[in-house]
Amino acid sequence: MSAEGPPQGANGAPSGGSAAAQPQAWGDHASAEGPPQGANGAPSGGSAAAQPQASGDHAADVAQFDVVVIGAGPGGYVAAIRAAQLGFATACIDEWTRDGGKPALGGTCTNVGCIPSKALLQSSENYAHAGHAFAEHGIEIGALAMNVATMLARKNKVVAQNNDGIAYLFRKNKVAFYHGRGAFAGKDGDRWTISVDGPGAATLAARHVIIATGSAPRALPGVAFDNVRVLDNAGALAIPDVPKRLGVVGAGVVGLEMGSVWRRLGADVTILEALPVFLGAADEAVAKEAQKQFAKQGIAIRLGVTIGTVRTGAREVSVDYTDAAGKAQSATFDRLIVSIGRVPFTAGLGADNVGLALDARGFIAVDAECRTNLANVFAIGDVVRGPMLAHKAEDEGVAVAERIAGQQPHVDFNTIPWVIYTSPEIAWVGRTEQQLRADGVAYRSGSFPFAANGRARALGDTTGFVRILADTATDRVLGVHVIGPWASELIAEGVMAMEFGASSEDIARICHAHPTLSEATREAALAVDKRTLNL
Repeated sequence: MSAEGPPQGANGAPSGGSAAAQPQAWGDHASAEGPPQGANGAPSGGSAAAQPQASGDHAADVAQFDVVVIGAGPGGYVAAIRAAQLGFATACIDEWTRDGGKPALGGTCTNVGCIPSKALLQSSENYAHAGHAFAEHGIEIGALAMNVATMLARKNKVVAQNNDGIAYLFRKNKVAFYHGRGAFAGKDGDRWTISVDGPGAATLAARHVIIATGSAPRALPGVAFDNVRVLDNAGALAIPDVPKRLGVVGAGVVGLEMGSVWRRLGADVTILEALPVFLGAADEAVAKEAQKQFAKQGIAIRLGVTIGTVRTGAREVSVDYTDAAGKAQSATFDRLIVSIGRVPFTAGLGADNVGLALDARGFIAVDAECRTNLANVFAIGDVVRGPMLAHKAEDEGVAVAERIAGQQPHVDFNTIPWVIYTSPEIAWVGRTEQQLRADGVAYRSGSFPFAANGRARALGDTTGFVRILADTATDRVLGVHVIGPWASELIAEGVMAMEFGASSEDIARICHAHPTLSEATREAALAVDKRTLNL
């Protein structure tokens, strides 16, 4: 997910983030990641349209492009690739930097978000299985130990593989890459001037600009992240040893996933959530089951909490808070993860230089097609309205590139899936039962438990269920909700069904392979009409 922001330095600014600072490019500021250069320093082996050009009255040191993308997170790098595929001379600017000074393409998601968190979740789940599930398979293990340093090294390797994979995709698609922070410098005729700030400074000009600068973690008021005791998402992914007592402020995606990682490895985890209900965005039946399963795992979840004073010491951090009953409480932790949401990242973008409009919450103001108030300037992903999800940013990036090419793409926020990669996994698309009730929509529902699914039994994981909500009059699928094994993969069928306007009957009539977890989706569709076959 793009639910995490640029790594932050002592002043709270990104120390190498996706807003776009050490400029290097395929060309005169060549990066080790760049494609082979010709005699003039331009990329060789590609079409002329994909190469930066200096022409007309523009100074020779201003690289000319059709499209410049600021930020190489999921939205930005995908937008750049699609623009290049459509024949535009395209450049992408990004400032994320890894050890050794190399670019770290992929933004928050790849560096301190979606990818490293999934690596740690997998490692910790393997550890939990070895300690609690292998025996019933006849696998006998002696003394079980966890080498956190090795786990973190694997995580870093996975991240680097993804960084390098994006660099390869840029070379393959002839996208010029500039390593640094991109900012609007002004406008010359119909072309926007973008400065790239850093050791290899450059100036670019383009008719079209796509802003994909992402978001940054929101801190508690008056409590700065030090990533020693008070951690943001980046700090939570780099804890060097298993804390005995781990506090988490916020029971959202990041809080639950990181809490799960360290709980499996032996930490006592307490989650402090301000809302009075758990996972209020999820279907209430799913949220109820999730809360029950997390409690079984030993994760303490406190709802309706108001955070008061946070005091950090050399070895611990103390949190004073008021519980749901209004009673004063205090807790002491070895480390505290703060995951209370994110804020759009526009620092250093030069918005004031060109009059780029932001809304009251600091997001770049855009219309339904991601157009800003500036001609031929678009913005996508976490820096604009809508869910802060990597796949939403990707779809917006593709759509914007295609709009620039004169096509008519479409992104439907109603069919964007949500996933929480805990155990059990949680995923949904469309509307929840409580939303349908609130809107007065007549609906039917059908559920099927994984306890009655043969593949789930064979896996040894029968937690949860699939639930489908369909319109009473038309039978059109209005929502699909999954909690259980591989929910993250199963939800794609629900997205497909909703995108094509399918009915629950359509899903029920499709042959699903046996034995598979996906049969639970079919059975849930049958249950809408009260005719399940295996329950």
